[in-house]
Amino acid sequence: PFAPVESFLGQTFKVTSQEATKLSLAFSGPPLTSAEDCRKLSEDVQNAILAVATVYYWLPKGQGTTLRKMVRDATTEVVEGMIQLTETILSAPLESLSQEQLISTGGVWEACEQVSSLPRDNQAAVASALAACLGVVKDALEEMEHALVEGQDPYSDIMEDEELGFRGNRDTYWSEADRKLLSSCMGLMKASKACLKKVLGVVKAYGKVDSPEQIAQLDDLADIANEISPSVDELALSMYPPVNELAVRLNAAKLASVLKKVLEITKTSHVCPPSEEGWVQFLTDAVDHNMNKIKNFTQGQL
Repeated sequence: PFAPVESFLGQTFKVTSQEATKLSLAFSGPPLTSAEDCRKLSEDVQNAILAVATVYYWLPKGQGTTLRKMVRDATTEVVEGMIQLTETILSAPLESLSQEQLISTGGVWEACEQVSSLPRDNQAAVASALAACLGVVKDALEEMEHALVEGQDPYSDIMEDEELGFRGNRDTYWSEADRKLLSSCMGLMKASKACLKKVLGVVKAYGKVDSPEQIAQLDDLADIANEISPSVDELALSMYPPVNELAVRLNAAKLASVLKKVLEITKTSHVCPPSEEGWVQFLTDAVDHNMNKIKNFTQGQL
């Protein structure tokens, strides 16, 4: 299990943070640090970083790829922070503690502090990954809702009449036909948000890490759910005027297929007891319904 690795990781991150402080103080002003002390300092820093990397490699792959990736990202940040601090010290004159050096030292502290907020197991890691995707999708949806409500001109907040003489240009407006098509696209974006919200809920409620199969199912869910937010962004970008209906249709189809896959993987995994199958079916139908409308609106494009 991750627990013993985690306590070692916490310990090594703490040591690394202390070494960063010692290194920074040694080069915070005159007199020059002796060659012997420099050697000792750099050895200690190197050992601290090696210990951090070793603990990451100790983490069994069977604990889950989502958890492992989060631990790897945290470890990488510590290593990169220490490299940056060393480079800052090497490139700065020794008169006094430079602003850059203070910032770099703080950066290492912050990266080391992160270990305390790392997920405890793959269920927590997958829940955290899903919550991050949900945040991105919510933002994209709000932005698009705002643009559609703003009236006929989605660029009103970023274009000035005086500067750009083409305010009457049709390319900056949505036609009635565009708006009909876009309302079904919005339906798909809302289904994406609902899907992530529901999947996050069942992962929190029913997700387990007692067997390799359960851990792998959670990873599969995280992997496919990760594709939702880029697909939502692609669709949103293609919805701005001038609307290219074929691009909208292709991006909508890509998002619909990702959502169907997420719902399918959820349904067949341990996080979906029979009591949860209703919303899976409801959202599957909602995706199909909106996609069919988009196909009807864009028939002439094929």
